[in-house]
Amino acid sequence: MLELDDNRWSELTHAYGAASDIPDLLHALAKRPEQQGPNDEPWLTLWSSLCHQGDVYTASYAAIPHVVEIALSQANPIDFGFLLFPASVDVARTNGRGPEVPDFLLPAYDLAISRLPDCVLAHRGESWSRDMTVAAMAAMAVSKSHHVLAEAVMNLDEDWVSKINNGDWD
Repeated sequence: MLELDDNRWSELTHAYGAASDIPDLLHALAKRPEQQGPNDEPWLTLWSSLCHQGDVYTASYAAIPHVVEIALSQANPIDFGFLLFPASVDVARTNGRGPEVPDFLLPAYDLAISRLPDCVLAHRGESWSRDMTVAAMAAMAVSKSHHVLAEAVMNLDEDWVSKINNGDWD
């Protein structure tokens, strides 16, 4: 895992340029892992910078191990972004929406993705919102390389669920 004080963060990129700001955002995330609103920091800037309109960047891959580690270290309920963000980055990666994972980041990135079921398991006893349930399903799917299924789950809104449950395909 790329340490947060490693100078290589400034060599990595995100949607707005050099990723030297990402370690501070990850520190802030570790201090506030609970459920937040979609426009609350640091999630707003992390999503905007690292999974911008479905595109991902080298810094996205470096951030994922930290996000997963924070989720695993929390005894209290976490924000659904801890599961949805890694799932979204991995779906984008497999859809060609970003560069290849750099070799020096690949082992930690792959390990983090494989640990997503551990995150789900660690927080299974909590009350989950619909968003958290969708995020957990998507995280489980990407951890098992079912990226198309993860993407479909992430796109399920109330309208689609109703259509599926009622067999309304028109």
